[in-house]
Amino acid sequence: MTRLAGKTALITGAARGIGKAFAEAYLREGARVIIADIDQERAAETANELSRKNAMSVHMDVTNTESIQEALGMAESDGFGPIDILINNAAIFSAAPITEITEDDFARCFDINVKGTLFTMQAVAQHMINKGIKGRIINMASQAGRRGEPLVAVYCATKAAVISLTQSAGLNLIQHGINVNAIAPGVVDGEHWDGVDAFFAKYEGKAPGQKKREVGEAVPFGRMGTAEDLTGMAVFLASDEAEYIVAQCYNVDGGQWMS
Repeated sequence: MTRLAGKTALITGAARGIGKAFAEAYLREGARVIIADIDQERAAETANELSRKNAMSVHMDVTNTESIQEALGMAESDGFGPIDILINNAAIFSAAPITEITEDDFARCFDINVKGTLFTMQAVAQHMINKGIKGRIINMASQAGRRGEPLVAVYCATKAAVISLTQSAGLNLIQHGINVNAIAPGVVDGEHWDGVDAFFAKYEGKAPGQKKREVGEAVPFGRMGTAEDLTGMAVFLASDEAEYIVAQCYNVDGGQWMS
């Protein structure tokens, strides 16, 4: 299991959840991993837990281009550069009826999910071009970006934008040998689902835990996904096996969406 041997990966939002699972999988495949997160303390704890030798943590606020550049510089200065792989994983969820969406909620969701994805991708792509690296960029989309949902307009819109950015960036950056693709998970279990469930309990009048149970039962595979269900695709898209794959978005969702 050394498909990523000799590679360095930067993963945003990697202190916990899906990002942490990606980091674990990449370390197993021989990569060195930069755990980037706005929660610097937890990022450091995660890096130490996973590998004191092959993982490092950096503070990164993906909404701030200076913070992104500082994180890249820190990785280089600590000997973890240059970067071969980027996973744009940092994101937040938002839900509300159309009549209750606020400007602040809209701005925050787009700042992190869309602006953060674009300008982190831009910075790392420029880094790869400067270093002559034929790299891999993986953006985290969602099945929510494939369709609208009654209470999730802003989040759905951000993930549709991520899919569009992936297509455009993929077509643009392949001229430099940089492959850009995306993963679209379905419903993925984890600590974040407590907040998601609370949104639906509020707006749909459901009992705590009811929405989570219902969405799990609705997945054709028969259960909600786990972070580990996504790691195989993340490893594949970062590997040499995916060299000819450009500007695609892969559903890893237990059969919830077909495209």
